Amino acid sequence: MLLGSQLRRLREARGITREGAGYSIRASESKISRMELGRVSFKTRDVEDLLTLYGITDEVERTSLLSLAKEANVAGWWHSYSDVLPNWFPTYVGLEGAASLIRVYEVQFVHGLLQTEAYARAVVRRGMQGASEADVERRVALRMERQKHLVSENAPDLRIVLDEAALRRPYGDRDVMRGQLEHLIEISERPNVRLQVMPFSFGGHAGESGAFTILSFPESDLSDVVYLEQLTSALYLDKPEDVAQYERTLEEIQHDGPGPDESRDLLRGLLQLT
Repeated sequence: MLLGSQLRRLREARGITREGAGYSIRASESKISRMELGRVSFKTRDVEDLLTLYGITDEVERTSLLSLAKEANVAGWWHSYSDVLPNWFPTYVGLEGAASLIRVYEVQFVHGLLQTEAYARAVVRRGMQGASEADVERRVALRMERQKHLVSENAPDLRIVLDEAALRRPYGDRDVMRGQLEHLIEISERPNVRLQVMPFSFGGHAGESGAFTILSFPESDLSDVVYLEQLTSALYLDKPEDVAQYERTLEEIQHDGPGPDESRDLLRGLLQLT
């Protein structure tokens, strides 16, 4: 995505159309569009030809961008789990790992970054009915691996609102749910985590369209991405007007719901009832 956005910026600065850029590398306009969105792999020759077309002759700049192309083609650690993942999800895992800010509204269950291993296993078994135990365990292992990023040295900021429904809907037995609530209370104390709970008592609120995630990146060239998961696919929205609408919705939910301290009290209350 970073390389694609830089190629788009260079193309636009030279006033070259996508069609013109595609012609120069023996490709279609749609291929250039996919490259600029970071949705296809990059051939070194194509990047070299585009840089020449865009007038990039400085060897330092060319080398930097070509190195980025090589990095972009290296498979991430999560690709080893591709056999147990839907085909749209590896893209999300890569984006999540690159994000510096992750903003979430979740209603069905606790978000994957905050699940305990036991709770994750119960969620995966429910979602992968008929799968072998080995496949279930590999999916759980991926989820636990994703969570390492949240507590790493370069951890992203996580701003998450969980609907009370996600906390009251049982996955696993009583001990699993107790462990999950205890984990949420503990992790909500981390400086990079802001956890809020939207209680039933508030009534209707702005999150009526369902769960969504907004990913923001440290590179200024990268636009924010909204991730919407569906039953058989996922949507990745990056148009500024779309992102802005989801940002406004999340801000409204955050404003209307209890703050982090009150939300921890709510979690403790639910823990006593479990």
